[in-house]
Amino acid sequence: MMRTLIILTLLAVLVMAATCYESHESMESHEYLHPFINRQRANDFIQADTRLEAISRERMRKRIKSPQERQREICEDYYPCEQYAFHHGYAAAYRHYFGRRRTK
Repeated sequence: MMRTLIILTLLAVLVMAATCYESHESMESHEYLHPFINRQRANDFIQADTRLEAISRERMRKRIKSPQERQREICEDYYPCEQYAFHHGYAAAYRHYFGRRRTK
């Protein structure tokens, strides 16, 4: 009885050692030593053309401002208009100070 228990224990240890052994090949993997990759390798799947196109679109968006944004900047540069805007909003302030252009 004791002999079979020892043999079964040895067999269990051998099976566990065979299945849980970390082989040398798995140690050679780059992911094992460096689990994280740098930003350039992480973004390699994005084509350069789409990145350049996105950058140029963003630059165009910065250059082309909406009329409301231009009006707000004009109003911010003129102190009474900016104070009026705090109470009534920038659209109303712009109309109040710059909406009625007097030409003579």
